[in-house]
Amino acid sequence: MKKSLLPLLAETIWLFIALAAQNQWPIHQMDVKSAFFNGTLEEEVYVNQLEGFSVNGHENKVLNLKKALYRLKQVPRAWYSRLDNHFQKNGFSICLYEYALYVKKDKGDILCIYIYVDDLILAGSNPHMYESFKKVMAQEFEMSDIGLMSYYLGLEVKQRNDGIFISQ
Repeated sequence: MKKSLLPLLAETIWLFIALAAQNQWPIHQMDVKSAFFNGTLEEEVYVNQLEGFSVNGHENKVLNLKKALYRLKQVPRAWYSRLDNHFQKNGFSICLYEYALYVKKDKGDILCIYIYVDDLILAGSNPHMYESFKKVMAQEFEMSDIGLMSYYLGLEVKQRNDGIFISQ
């Protein structure tokens, strides 16, 4: 993954939903709990000790962070790097032109994943691939399986046999 590019909501989300609707694939949604705490820092980061929480006798020393901490500029990159590594280790390919989109193909079946910060939506041709993906994610991260997507980024989503309907 290119370090300077982080997934942001783009036209791809509309194409993702259209692809799912055209193929009558249900769209499921998952949430990674405390996503940014899952990142591993690639560089050394030092922080001052907080007043009232300093180590006695070492109040003027700084601390070396080993894990990601909210408000650090490195945190989003660390999170997406870890997620990218996990996806690629599990057979997903990243889209060359949309860094929020991953695809896995297996024996004629396909599973597409779209990432927006800590929200994942997935759609594909085989329900078994959905369940397998959910299990693999739950083994690596603390997850909430929201099930069929019904509300996403301020949009109400209704999935029916005759299409996917979106309203605000």
